[in-house]
Amino acid sequence: MDIFEIAKQVEGSVICQGNNSEISVNRAFASDLMSDVLTLSTDSLLLITGLANMQTIRTAEMADIKNILFVRNKKPTTEMLAIARQEGINIITCSKSMFAACSILHGAGIKPVY
Repeated sequence: MDIFEIAKQVEGSVICQGNNSEISVNRAFASDLMSDVLTLSTDSLLLITGLANMQTIRTAEMADIKNILFVRNKKPTTEMLAIARQEGINIITCSKSMFAACSILHGAGIKPVY
């Protein structure tokens, strides 16, 4: 599923399109603890989080995660978007809770990391 389909599924918006927006996402991981995210080693991963600060973007960069979904109507700052663009990270936002977004995406075929 590409980022545009993910955004459609959760009634969200793609607000930052990296240079790999057509890549298919197969798995997702939901967390607000970036230390947990750093333990992952999965390609084509979607990070689902409500932590909208620079630490999220830097963690995604370090973990080579190219897709982030911010839930609970969290909005990244202009600085976060600038770094995301520079690093080719796709960013989606939605108003759904983390639980609802995970449920919807799992029902649409996205698999969990664990």
